[in-house]
Amino acid sequence: MAEDAHSTLTRRIRDAILTGEFVASQRLVEADLTARFGASRSAVRLALVNLANEGLVERLPNRGARVRSISVDEAVEIVEVRAGLEALCARKAAEQLGDEDAEELRALRDAIESAVRGGDLIGYSELIQELDRRIREYSEHVTAGRLLEQLHAQSARHQFRLAFAPGRAATSLAQHLAIIDAVLARDPDAAERATREHLGDVAAILAALG
Repeated sequence: MAEDAHSTLTRRIRDAILTGEFVASQRLVEADLTARFGASRSAVRLALVNLANEGLVERLPNRGARVRSISVDEAVEIVEVRAGLEALCARKAAEQLGDEDAEELRALRDAIESAVRGGDLIGYSELIQELDRRIREYSEHVTAGRLLEQLHAQSARHQFRLAFAPGRAATSLAQHLAIIDAVLARDPDAAERATREHLGDVAAILAALG
């Protein structure tokens, strides 16, 4: 389904926040956003409301909006909540993985390994986001998927920082391959366990980096 204009604008502002173009606590002035994105004031206002609902933007009484600052403690809590939802999705994905989906997942597994071997950490980070999205899709759990999209967006900046910690890629790779292999083996218990172990490790490292 084609993305409508409002969704496109929301996505573009979201991407600017997640990539650090708009930094934590930065004011988001409607006139500036209108000029930057070539959108109407009403469209910008609606996009900011959407992003406030996602937890990425704060609406300030009589002062417009700003990028919401998410503390390390909150980021850890978000990862802990994600652990339960992602473990559920991994279990569901393993239970009902189709043959075509399995082929896609094997190809993604190869691409992830290649990115780490080649030292492409940005590419690796993008592929992991794709892996998360695929597992949500394979699970067909609409509610968990919707909640995870919001939670991923809120913790993305902290996890981007984590991805570049020395030696992190090798550890993360092994954990993600364990998740993929469990799903490919159609082993729900192993998929759930590997997902919880990975995100438990993420929460612990985020707390230590904070």
